[in-house]
Amino acid sequence: MKTLKVGIIGCGNISSIYMENCKNFDHLELIACADLDEQRAVSQAEKYGIPKACSVDEILQDKEIDLIINLTIPKAHAAVCLQALEAGKHVYTEKPLAVTREEGKQILETAKKQNRLVGSAPDTFLGAGIQTAIHLIEQGEIGTPIGASAFMISRGHEHWHPDPAFYYDIGGGPMFDMGPYYLTALVSLLGPIKRISGSARISYPERLITSQPKAGETIKVNTPTHIAGTIDFSSGAIGTLTTTFDAFGGSTLPPIEIYGSEGTLLVPDPNTFGGPVKIRKRDEKEFTEIPLSYGFSQNSRGLGVADMATAILNGKSFRANGQLAYHVLEAMHGFHVSSETSTHYLMESTCVRPEPLNVEQESTN
Repeated sequence: MKTLKVGIIGCGNISSIYMENCKNFDHLELIACADLDEQRAVSQAEKYGIPKACSVDEILQDKEIDLIINLTIPKAHAAVCLQALEAGKHVYTEKPLAVTREEGKQILETAKKQNRLVGSAPDTFLGAGIQTAIHLIEQGEIGTPIGASAFMISRGHEHWHPDPAFYYDIGGGPMFDMGPYYLTALVSLLGPIKRISGSARISYPERLITSQPKAGETIKVNTPTHIAGTIDFSSGAIGTLTTTFDAFGGSTLPPIEIYGSEGTLLVPDPNTFGGPVKIRKRDEKEFTEIPLSYGFSQNSRGLGVADMATAILNGKSFRANGQLAYHVLEAMHGFHVSSETSTHYLMESTCVRPEPLNVEQESTN
């Protein structure tokens, strides 16, 4: 079997699941990792049996490496992606693709110029939960989709995260933190977005950290923390999305509901790979849970990398691609722009709705 040699840049907390899951795909060979803190790279390499830990410059210059997985902080995503592409590597980045639309466009343009591929998280839409929901829609189980609602309700990261300040700075907030999961899932279910109407506000100008080790410190909030809006899909379906860090006391709202002419579909949390998936037909009184039709119901981060690697090796298309990631990036900005200008935001980009996995597909090897 052909294999693709992979290197990881960014050895923080999220790197562990990628390093662990790379072993699950025979066509991925993780041979190096790098971090600005080289000791952190050494530690992760020893823990996960990675042959080489090195500097960022060294990993980019390594001619053996075909694909870079970019797990740096969001503000660094664009710079690292561009460095990797200019070094002749394909690149897959954690979400979001970039912080600004201009950076996102530059990444796609550079990839085209260098004849390299760009992929981006989230890849949770490839998991068993959302793929089962897509299959039900494709089979006409809820008829024609006419609408959707989605809720990401949270009280904010200062209650649990060890260093939460980023989440309240430009490029943070609930939309840029969790919006990629919800919007990517909605596009995979209903297709690309045509227009957005949004409202956004900073509910509390300062946040008090209650988590360790910075408990007692305050954070100045520089980005909206409650965003809500309406999404017009090119298919004609109309959706609503609320993302917030301002809801104290929790919520029992479903993550995503899809409304069809013949029934309603409850879609699982798009930050997970599993279920449950539930459906209620037109004349039924209760929702029925549907067995998952696919593999990858556990934390399978790296599944998008594996799908991309298959595309590189076999010259095929892949699902968690740069065009989808940019479309989602633009949509996130669209909510904020609409609120600031008191107008609808008309999307400039579009994308192809990701091709569903085959029902029998248990891996992307």
